[in-house]
Amino acid sequence: MSQAFTDQIALVTGASRGIGAATARSLAARGAHVLLVGRTVGGLEETEEAIHQAGGSATIAPLDLTDGDSIGRLAAAVGERWGKLDLLVLNAAMLGTLTPVPSIDAKEFSKLLTLNVGANQALIAAFDPWLRQSAAPRLVAITSSVGAVPRAYWGGYGASKAALETLALAYADEMAGLGDLRVAIVDPGATATAMRKDAFPGEDPATIKQPEAVGEAIADLLASDFATGSRIRVEA
Repeated sequence: MSQAFTDQIALVTGASRGIGAATARSLAARGAHVLLVGRTVGGLEETEEAIHQAGGSATIAPLDLTDGDSIGRLAAAVGERWGKLDLLVLNAAMLGTLTPVPSIDAKEFSKLLTLNVGANQALIAAFDPWLRQSAAPRLVAITSSVGAVPRAYWGGYGASKAALETLALAYADEMAGLGDLRVAIVDPGATATAMRKDAFPGEDPATIKQPEAVGEAIADLLASDFATGSRIRVEA
């Protein structure tokens, strides 16, 4: 496999399972040292072990992404050790309860927005100085079709993804004349993840794409000369 990311530092959130873990493995297989961020230590360790067994390099960084101070400390540690960040994949998210808009629980909605939107803004803010130190920084934000096309009962989750897209693409526009930092929005489509199972409990996961296909697609995108502000959907 091409070592497109040799000597590059990547950070992937939600790297303990699903699309995040698959993306981390794909980036590591192409030479990146991957920082595995998430709350579930056991899952992060499994991803790290899989990367090491395959000959790759990774470091786990267990933290709660809703804690802005923890994000700041992680960014400071990355800057002190490596002095840059080349690849940032904003993947971690929660689904929340699928319910009519008038029935959305205020406390759950606040938690959902804090993780799906606020934490990602905090990550961009904290790592912006280190992305600027990379020769070719790249940022990918994982979205959903409901962020662009509203769907009944998906109002909470869809609103959070619409907000994330706006944040990421605004950042892309702001950085357009300040170097080669490029931003892409990736919609993975129907993928066999734990979140998908919660949303569609009766669906056979064998009938939809696996996380590994999405991880490879994200790695392919990051290795390409894509235009900043691109919105990509991973097809089956």
